[in-house]
Amino acid sequence: MANTDSARKRIRQTATRNARNTARRSRMRTFVKKVEAAIAAGDKAAAQAAFRAAQPELMRAADKGVVHDNLVARKLSRLSARIKALS
Repeated sequence: MANTDSARKRIRQTATRNARNTARRSRMRTFVKKVEAAIAAGDKAAAQAAFRAAQPELMRAADKGVVHDNLVARKLSRLSARIKALS
């Protein structure tokens, strides 16, 4: 267990950051699931709308360092290709 004040503060900071990052990652995944659900339903208009909503959420996760930039680029690229294939 932490003995110094600075170590105790570090534990508090880590717990706060962990909770924040977990929430961001969860939110990002929820938006991706909405896009995938619309694609599975075959509704191109809904898929495009969900994709437009998901895009800034994924970019924000990358900006905050929750996920890697390339992961976001790959996910957006693949989702976009799947939406394009619906037509």
